Amino acid sequence: MNLPNVLTVSRIFLVPLLVVVLLTKLSSERELWGFVVFSIAALTDYFDGYFARKRQQVTTLGKLLDPIADKLLISAAFISLVELDIAPAWMVVTIIGREFAVTGLRSIASSQGFTIDASKLGKSKMASQVFCIGFLIVGTRFPETPLCQVGVILLWVVVVLAILSMIQYFRRFWGQIDESFKSREREALR
Repeated sequence: MNLPNVLTVSRIFLVPLLVVVLLTKLSSERELWGFVVFSIAALTDYFDGYFARKRQQVTTLGKLLDPIADKLLISAAFISLVELDIAPAWMVVTIIGREFAVTGLRSIASSQGFTIDASKLGKSKMASQVFCIGFLIVGTRFPETPLCQVGVILLWVVVVLAILSMIQYFRRFWGQIDESFKSREREALR
């Protein structure tokens, strides 16, 4: 267990805390506490990758757990926002559905012997999700400010980026499958 993996695992453990803070009325300032927990969890996503690269501590465990931790955090936050009637369910289903589709696609690609790396579009989607969730959480605490409106605009950006990046991943996948098929055909002809 190295520092990047500890950060990734801590993000996973912060997910239930985030849900409890957001969905229970333990505090009159649950939105602010939810924002704090979510921000800490999001920072672990940045720092686990940073330290893994800087310290050359990229591990198979980290490669496996990091995307799972990301999906758990984002899904739990968005589902909590639906429960709080802050985010429309259809938008959240679109975003989470994309995550399942791309994860499935990556699993199939792996079974075929190739990988589909994260794209800039996919990374932009992740960054916009983090900002969107942050703005929506804090915006509910301060409805008289434009924070929530910014969050709603970012939610639309996330939906568009989710769809576009999913299309991009599927294109890459079919391109790789096509190339693999052609390569096998060439081998068979030899």
